[in-house]
Amino acid sequence: MMHLPQLTGTRRRCLAIAALTTLSTAATFPGAVGRAETAPHWTGTWEAAASGTAPALPGTSIRNVVHVSVGGSAVRVRLSNRLGTAPLHLDTVTVAVQRAPEAGSAAAVPGSLRIATFAGAASVTVAPGQDRVTDPVHLAVPADANLLVTVHTSRDCGPATYHRTSLQRVFLATSGNRAADTSAAAYTGRVSHWYYVTGVDVLRTVIPDSVVALGDSLTDGDGSSYGTDRRWPDLLSGRLRRLLPAERRPGVLNAGISGNRLLRDGVGPSAVSRLDADVFSRTGVRTLIVLEGVNDLKGSPPETDPGAFVRAYRRIVARAHAHGIRVIGATLIPFGGHRAWTPAREDLRHVVNALIRSGVFDAVADFDAAVRDPARPDRLRPDYDSGDHLHLDDAGMAALAGAVDPTGLGG
Repeated sequence: MMHLPQLTGTRRRCLAIAALTTLSTAATFPGAVGRAETAPHWTGTWEAAASGTAPALPGTSIRNVVHVSVGGSAVRVRLSNRLGTAPLHLDTVTVAVQRAPEAGSAAAVPGSLRIATFAGAASVTVAPGQDRVTDPVHLAVPADANLLVTVHTSRDCGPATYHRTSLQRVFLATSGNRAADTSAAAYTGRVSHWYYVTGVDVLRTVIPDSVVALGDSLTDGDGSSYGTDRRWPDLLSGRLRRLLPAERRPGVLNAGISGNRLLRDGVGPSAVSRLDADVFSRTGVRTLIVLEGVNDLKGSPPETDPGAFVRAYRRIVARAHAHGIRVIGATLIPFGGHRAWTPAREDLRHVVNALIRSGVFDAVADFDAAVRDPARPDRLRPDYDSGDHLHLDDAGMAALAGAVDPTGLGG
């Protein structure tokens, strides 16, 4: 019986913040709304956007390792059956702090493992197309820590909603329900996908809330070192930790999906169509950073109308403003040398970047300027290129994080 302890040629160029702190003062952009602050309150600290489905793993305990940005005195977890086709029955969900000396293992800090409940019950059934959030779990969560979010389901519930590119070990135990194990002994399997878990909130007594990075593989972290949390949103969180006192540091949420497009569904819903699920449903979002469009330039079919880009960006901004969210637009980075690069696509990239810089967004993060090769501006700097002339290595990821103005990101 189981024991249960407590995201060259002629180039057409187009011409086309106030600091955001508490949003309780006058509006800083059209559509901004005032909001009274109370303490303590919930803040988003981690996110993984649902990117597709994988075969279910019935009878398996899946120990997801997630790296939180800010800490708190309690935690709650979002579990998703958003892309499933049958009811998802979770027998047990547990949360623990990963044991620091064994950062690459499935071991929990002794005494930190908690059983998560749903309206007081230890098990839950999640309908297809739906998410469920756990009850508050009383657990002290350090900033920049790894949490172990373990789920167990005893039956085949159909396609499992997952995030394909975790860049992190996820551990599997197939010998019964081991969700409450603090030891790593039973967790002998390994995968690199996050199953079911798509968000973590923490309870804080400070004002700043969260920043969402909406993007594609560049935001999802492709090219960065495996298991080191060096995606640019992770590095942005680390930069804010150095620049801001703890009481002013926001949570940073990664809503990147590898292969995602701004305008068309493909690998995951388009950026425009996933705002509700991956941005507006998240806790305490004050700022949205948008890096989307490279896959539209190089995709099949490619997008050739610059007007389509700007209309999509304006739609994102308008919808975000209606939720009181400030939007930072990131310029599209170069990909010369990649197999999908063409002179026409390079011309269009310059047009789109000129539009981004022209005032479509509340502010701009000039990622293009941060990582392009000064000698060959259609290419990445060689020391930032992961090798495929599109994705960035750890140094390139750090350059993107450094290009985001921290003004207005903290309270």
